[in-house]
Amino acid sequence: MRDTTPNETTSVLDGFQAERAGDDADSSYEISIGSVDDATQDIEADFEELMTQVRAALPTDDVQFDEAIVKENLEEVLLMLISLHGETHGKELLSDLSKHFGTQLSPGTVYPSLHALEDEEVLSMHAKVRTKEYAIDDEEAVRGRVERTMVQHLAFGLLLYAFLPEL
Repeated sequence: MRDTTPNETTSVLDGFQAERAGDDADSSYEISIGSVDDATQDIEADFEELMTQVRAALPTDDVQFDEAIVKENLEEVLLMLISLHGETHGKELLSDLSKHFGTQLSPGTVYPSLHALEDEEVLSMHAKVRTKEYAIDDEEAVRGRVERTMVQHLAFGLLLYAFLPEL
């Protein structure tokens, strides 16, 4: 039986990574938020690497995100994209959402989420001449938020998986 007692020094994600590493000792995840130099950052390659890890963990290569799920998790998706960029602006985020998630979200959907994250002091905004640049301001808050969302989605997915034999 698995010990489900929470460990205050280990996050849910750390436990998930440790369990995954136990299954495949050669495979591990390194998560770094907001510490990548923009000059050397290649979001295309980083995003593709993340998707490769997702596909490797699932029994199918057909991984697609519909627009509704992206909208429901827009703040977490934006935090991930901003973390990959290190610092970015709204138009680039709209482009990333379209390119990587196949969504056509309007600025009226994305910018209020960015402003809400800024109000929560999770993001910082720097006004430039013609745009505003967003960067992660509170890495710990971002990590906690992403972990909570991840656990909810994993639990819901496992519930659906457990239900399949009933069909």
